[in-house]
Amino acid sequence: MSFARVALLLAAMTGLFLTVGYMIGGAGGMIIALLIALGMNGFAYWNSDKAVLSMHGARQVTEREAPEFVGLVRDLARRADLPMPKVYIINTPQPNAFATGRNPANAAVAATTGLLNMMSREEVTGVMAHELAHVKHRDTLTMTVTATIAGAIGMLANFAFFFGGNRDNPMGVVGAILVAILAPIAAMVVQMAISRHNEYNADAEGARISGNPEWLARALEKLERGARSIDNHAAERNPATAHLFIVNPLHAHKHDSLFSTHPSTANRVRALRGMAAQSGPESAPVSAGATAAASRIPSRGGTARRKRGPWG
Repeated sequence: MSFARVALLLAAMTGLFLTVGYMIGGAGGMIIALLIALGMNGFAYWNSDKAVLSMHGARQVTEREAPEFVGLVRDLARRADLPMPKVYIINTPQPNAFATGRNPANAAVAATTGLLNMMSREEVTGVMAHELAHVKHRDTLTMTVTATIAGAIGMLANFAFFFGGNRDNPMGVVGAILVAILAPIAAMVVQMAISRHNEYNADAEGARISGNPEWLARALEKLERGARSIDNHAAERNPATAHLFIVNPLHAHKHDSLFSTHPSTANRVRALRGMAAQSGPESAPVSAGATAAASRIPSRGGTARRKRGPWG
């Protein structure tokens, strides 16, 4: 998605936020809403990565603690021409991963223990290359700001429903009710549009970083099956963070049954395999360093597989 389009969508979401503020308190309410939006975006810019990682109980690991996994991320970051991000592991059996941070110099990538246990070394490479593509495209900041504004719109819409009969409101109580119902839906649509385009773009760039689209395609199929059958309790408690993950982590309580922030996994796999077909039976090989790092992550087969996975 182009920068201009993302900026337009974010401007539309901010406009929704101001509209709800107007419905609550007229012109004064709109100004207050603008100040709140600026404050929340400022907080999100500087602290969103820490907040998200804390919500999911992520633990930072070093190359000494997890040489295989951290070494893999280091080599992929070098291949993507990115600074080395901080690396985190989340202790949950559901296979999944996400990236966060306001810019490439302050980025972090996180993978679950379920992903590291379930995936082959090539599939882990594909997943982490996808997350580094988000970092490279600066999607992490866009998605965090979008989620912050969307959550604030939902909060203000509830106030508009109960306190929207402001005398400065030209539509009166009916207008306040309409805004209370429609504004959160519109915010979800904008958030969905941004997130879906980001996922397709990160899939394509991640395939180029790893050197083989098939690795990520296979990983997505496993991730989809795992996310459907295994609970991610932290994600269920914090559904607003679901769009950050490579696949939707929510399933137990159907938080996103109306609008999904993730495109169809089948469509993503089809696009990746189309890339693989265009580049021939074998895509360009990853760099020697990335290959060596990936080879240190044991696959599920064979007697050499560690019981606790490649992080300790």
